[in-house]
Amino acid sequence: MHFYKNEWLIQAGEAMLEVYNTLTRKKEPFKPLHEGEVRMYLCGPTVYDSSHLGHARSIVAFDVIRRYLEYKSFDVRFIQNFTDIDDKMISRANEQGVTTTELATKYIQEYFEDFDKLGVKRATAFPKATEHIEEMIAHIQKLIKKGYAYEANGSVYFRVSKFKKYGSLSRQEQDAKEPDEPEPSESGEKKHPDDFALWKAMKPGEPFWEAPWGKGRPGWHIECSVMSAKYLGEPIDIHGGGLDLVFPHHENEIAQSEALSGRPFVRYWMHNGFLTVNKEKMSKSLGNFFTIQEITAKYDPEVVRLFLISSQYRSPIDFSDAHLDEAKSRLARIHNAIDLLQRHTQEAVLAEADNPAKPSNADAELWEGLKTLHTEYETAMDDDFNTPIALASLSKFLSLMNTILTGTQTITAGTLLKTREVLDALGEVLGLYRDRMGGPAQITDEATVDGLVKLLIDLRAQARKNKDFKTADQIRAQLKDLGIILEDEKSGTVWKRA
Repeated sequence: MHFYKNEWLIQAGEAMLEVYNTLTRKKEPFKPLHEGEVRMYLCGPTVYDSSHLGHARSIVAFDVIRRYLEYKSFDVRFIQNFTDIDDKMISRANEQGVTTTELATKYIQEYFEDFDKLGVKRATAFPKATEHIEEMIAHIQKLIKKGYAYEANGSVYFRVSKFKKYGSLSRQEQDAKEPDEPEPSESGEKKHPDDFALWKAMKPGEPFWEAPWGKGRPGWHIECSVMSAKYLGEPIDIHGGGLDLVFPHHENEIAQSEALSGRPFVRYWMHNGFLTVNKEKMSKSLGNFFTIQEITAKYDPEVVRLFLISSQYRSPIDFSDAHLDEAKSRLARIHNAIDLLQRHTQEAVLAEADNPAKPSNADAELWEGLKTLHTEYETAMDDDFNTPIALASLSKFLSLMNTILTGTQTITAGTLLKTREVLDALGEVLGLYRDRMGGPAQITDEATVDGLVKLLIDLRAQARKNKDFKTADQIRAQLKDLGIILEDEKSGTVWKRA
């Protein structure tokens, strides 16, 4: 829990978070299976090519969701997979004259470079499909034994008609749905066109693994069921992905998971909206297909991130140079405000090192602004992670702060430090302006460091005097995290670097 929440801000932090559940088509109070813990799975990319804007739309959206859950003090176990074997992988590897393993290694490394630039936190684990073939085979064997799957010429298919809940996520009747990944070579093998492949028999020249029913490779859908169960258990709290995955991928995951376990696979299904380019679907054939590398070569990655979170994650978002330019201007205003706060904070701390100032009307006005910001920001994020409203509340506060800081009244260092702390925490959720928000120990000027630490020591001493030992302990712990060790002696508290 963030330090600043120990005072008047704690009340707003206890509001109920609601999320939209694709399964029920409504917002629901968020209550994880295990108190204080969230188990979350996101479908990652098939690593046969460079990551593009559509990937960024989904991954940044769920990065913010994960960050806000952590901000709400949940311990989040976040898993994102890599699909490193499928038809596209095989085709592209053959085109380039490399193995599918070499192809996957290349694009996974590129993936991390791209999303590190966009400020995406690393997942708890990044399992690959090819690392879990044995678990997939075992899962398929159990489905066959229970009558939910059948062998056909070396392949294995899931018997959709036996799973009565099929279609509950996509709300499609079985006869109205298109067959999953129809392949002319497989015609006559399926007992029903809706049945989908759990295992695909080997074709000449393809990578393969040994299985009881013959050589081959797993189908696309089975990997996520197996890997989410292995790393998160069953059921899980959140399963995320783009709207294009609702059917058939996530529908099939439900079927092959719940047929085996007999209980719900996921509590909250969450899907991000589509991304268009100049109001058209992104497509290489239309010439409007952009990779993350191409966009971040033209625009600062933080600008791209701000653009991506400027729409609520379930809403469609349209990419254009005009929208990126707008995000660039907006980010510049945010940065300017943060830089102004940093300068005023350092100046106030130095000025008050030996002569503490008394709060003014400007202090009171800034504190009231912080209260309003905190309430509006959390209300927005508690409403299914409404980032555009949260950003609007942040912009409104920064405008007020600018007016106050450029006024004639002096503001105390304590108020300015609190403002930094709140803005730091809220920016952390959105993944913005991190390079502009350093703690006192990151300032290189030794006199400034000494002044800031002494001020925090005084605040801690006052907290202890008021018997607010929780605050005192938090100050000490945060300074320790920043490499500052406090030692209480008879003559007072002294500090040293760790």
